[in-house]
Amino acid sequence: MLWSAMQKFGVMGISFVSNVILARLLTPEEFGCMGMLAIFILLCNTFVDGGFGSALIQKKQPTHRDYSTIFWWNIGLSVILYGLLFLFAPVVARFYNMSLLCDVLRVQGLVLIFNALRLIQTNQLRKRLQFRLLAITNIVAAVVSVLVAIVMAFMGFGVWSLVAQQLVLAAVNALLVCAVGKWKPSFVFSFASFRELFNFGFFILLSNLVNTFCNNVQGLLIGRMYNPATMGFYSQARKLEEVVSNSLSQVVDQVAYPVLAEAQHDKTYMQVILKKLITSLAFVVFPLMLVMALAARPLIVLVYSAKWLPAVPYFQILCVAGMASCLQGINYYAVAAVGKSGSLFNWTLVKRGFGLLFLLGGLYCWGVEGLLCGMVMASTFIYLVNAWLVQKHVGYRVLTQLRDLGPVTLLSVAAFGIGYLARLPFTDNMWLGGCVAAMVYALVYLGVAWLMRMDAMQEARNLLFKKRKK
Repeated sequence: MLWSAMQKFGVMGISFVSNVILARLLTPEEFGCMGMLAIFILLCNTFVDGGFGSALIQKKQPTHRDYSTIFWWNIGLSVILYGLLFLFAPVVARFYNMSLLCDVLRVQGLVLIFNALRLIQTNQLRKRLQFRLLAITNIVAAVVSVLVAIVMAFMGFGVWSLVAQQLVLAAVNALLVCAVGKWKPSFVFSFASFRELFNFGFFILLSNLVNTFCNNVQGLLIGRMYNPATMGFYSQARKLEEVVSNSLSQVVDQVAYPVLAEAQHDKTYMQVILKKLITSLAFVVFPLMLVMALAARPLIVLVYSAKWLPAVPYFQILCVAGMASCLQGINYYAVAAVGKSGSLFNWTLVKRGFGLLFLLGGLYCWGVEGLLCGMVMASTFIYLVNAWLVQKHVGYRVLTQLRDLGPVTLLSVAAFGIGYLARLPFTDNMWLGGCVAAMVYALVYLGVAWLMRMDAMQEARNLLFKKRKK
């Protein structure tokens, strides 16, 4: 968990600093261009992995033949998908009415091949819980890519500096992971291995495709119906929100999946693990999301500069959505760990279908803000469905999980209300008001949690600080 956190927060910190610098050098329109294309790259990346990475982790003892088979499959599929992106890039550019996007997509699509080269080595390191090596390689790749992007932005390359950042990140990461992984594929392709892994991975692939599309369809809708600047404001607001919600949850998810997969035959032990992870994650994420919403205006100006102030309402709504989305992954991977990929896929269609209805209904009634409110409803619904699946396949009841989260949720909301009231006398000074609100929130939240001896606080302290002897 420690090395996974160092990897995630190291990369996040480096990317955050670069984003702060690039936001001052580039325009919202240029960030909007990258946001419009994100859904196509992410869908193709999901297709390249194909769910086989999860299948290799879930399988108790995968063989060298298994790994080699999936390696060559990933490489071949990545080349095919890049060819399709290259061919259909003009169609995408016409869809958004921006000719520049054709060239950008054709160059940016090369990341698919670089990512395919490192998938097997990355999953081997994850399965062996060697997160130290993953942390080092990811941080080094992030530093190199950020330096390239900043230099190119200073030289006036505009949106191409963002494209270069993604390409360099993928290329350096692939090179380093292949070097430290010390694994080489054999020239073999086993149809038996492919079929065995496909039976599990196919449903994971379909679930991941649906999840990826629905998680990024907002960019597709905003980019098509509004101008690139609006897309830029949305994308930067989401990046800042994900600094807390996604980064913290992915740290836990990355470690939780292989650990839960090892414990898949002991449901009681899995329930103990889930309770610890869910309550400790909520104890950290919930207050951070709400305190950022309280201090949104000074935070946006401090991080991105005043030209990004239109992103404030987007950011505040996304913070609320992040409270529910941070808990989705743990429940999802708990179900995947017991091999119920078919059930995950079937229910993914249900929850994502309702999620799309929430998004489209909000967009139709209230525009961009309505779409983001639809994200809040969709995130909450998805979390509840995932929790119900955990109840069905693991035995950790939904009501029990909600009861475990109750003290953290109530305290977070109460501290938000007190922080908001404390900010009211300083409405003319956003800096002072934001600082007062954040300080009052922190004092109320941590003080009450300490006085009540909350279990979630103790679990979070154990995960972060407690040292265990080997």
